Amino acid sequence: MDIEGNARRERVALHHALADPARLDIVDRLVAGDLSPGELGRSLGLPSNLVAHHLRVLENAGLIARTRSHADRRRFYVRLIPSALDALTPGASITVPRVVFVCTRNAARSPLAAALWARRSGIPVTSAGTHPGPRLNPRAVHIARKHGLDLGTRGTAHVRDVIDPADLVVTVCDKANEELTPTPRRAHWSVPDPGPVDTDEIFEEVLARLGERVDRLAVLTTVAGRPPGAADGDISPP
Repeated sequence: MDIEGNARRERVALHHALADPARLDIVDRLVAGDLSPGELGRSLGLPSNLVAHHLRVLENAGLIARTRSHADRRRFYVRLIPSALDALTPGASITVPRVVFVCTRNAARSPLAAALWARRSGIPVTSAGTHPGPRLNPRAVHIARKHGLDLGTRGTAHVRDVIDPADLVVTVCDKANEELTPTPRRAHWSVPDPGPVDTDEIFEEVLARLGERVDRLAVLTTVAGRPPGAADGDISPP
């Protein structure tokens, strides 16, 4: 097998996929979070058939994947394949005073994401829920402790008591994303709810997925003269 030749052909396919302005625009919009084909079409001003064509090209090049909504099973989200971005340099950073991770109950995904962010970035962070539960998920606390992450003692909180208009809000739950009103300072990560399965394995998988996304977003964010993604000391977890 000509491994070098295969790698070269894959690189050619990648560059071909990104050579179209619309497809490059799609990639830029997916860097921070997942979007549905309909959302991409509306933001780009493209008809659905043309969006479908561009997504097929990007998917064939290994740049994107599609996942079905865990809330509304009829909806699909498009996400970037993290390893495919290794050769890409994002064109701009996102300036934010604080990042707020949101899921439905604020019991597992959003506090885990916030704890990972506090370890990775110096930008302040907290978490909230659209329908917060009475307490953090015990297995989430266990998995966090296992990985040296501190979820804090604050418990859960409602989005109305937490979110400020200047915050970058990152929904890590399809249901929360579909409930909240879209704003320019929103990003979405389609992450499954580990609660119904409730095993260490699914919580580990969710933590790994969140960590991958946190690392990628952290290098894009900055505040007041701070280099993108630079940590400058411990930030209190939520």
